[in-house]
Amino acid sequence: MVTIKTENEIALLREGGKHLARVLEALIKAARPGVSAVELDKLAERLVRENRDIPSFLNYKAKGSKQNFPASLCISVNDEVVHGLPKKGQVITEGDIVALDMGLIHEKMYLDSAVTVAVGKVDETAAKLIQITKDALSVGIKAARAGKHTGDIGYAIERFIKPTGFGIVRELAGHGVGYDVHEDPYIPNYGKRGRGDLLKPGMVIAIEPMINEGGDDIYVDDDGFTFRTKDGKRSAHFEHTVLITNGEAEVLTGR
Repeated sequence: MVTIKTENEIALLREGGKHLARVLEALIKAARPGVSAVELDKLAERLVRENRDIPSFLNYKAKGSKQNFPASLCISVNDEVVHGLPKKGQVITEGDIVALDMGLIHEKMYLDSAVTVAVGKVDETAAKLIQITKDALSVGIKAARAGKHTGDIGYAIERFIKPTGFGIVRELAGHGVGYDVHEDPYIPNYGKRGRGDLLKPGMVIAIEPMINEGGDDIYVDDDGFTFRTKDGKRSAHFEHTVLITNGEAEVLTGR
């Protein structure tokens, strides 16, 4: 069921969004050659708890999953699309592209945001992939207006991505957020104008384009969590939690 947040809840989401933005800024600075995935995860949890917030991904069990997610931070490297587990012994190296996906609970309200960073010097294709995915998020946010539909968001993102030749992940999507990690509505990164759920003021949604260097196809790794590109090419992911208003959508997790 699609929900409308109250003014008090929106105020709490604004506060929590600022907290999450600061955590991600610190993680971006820390994502340097030689740092381990486990170190980044520990840093993320520490920073969240310093604000008396709670990491929302830690021990979260997604619908259909057989196990709880054992980390606070999703770290997806190169061909890993999303939900990457911070693995023991995994070290970030020069030339990697790394998606950092973080959620937190602030005063019982949930927020979600992600960014993909280039570690050191990366090749032109990787840099383009990161920039195009970041721009696709902006395009999606611009399309998220009261009176429009979720399909309008997907349509805008798909129309922007298609000329680039990059692939759009179709099995995963954006979603409502606020009372839980994932809520209705479901917001694919492709679609048709005027289709899907109607966007209304007070709705809070996470828009998150996941764009592949190669084809669209993905699969779940043996760890049961990490999604990877089927062709082994790289992927990028950006995400913001936004509030639907009578005008332009308000980005609650803006950095």
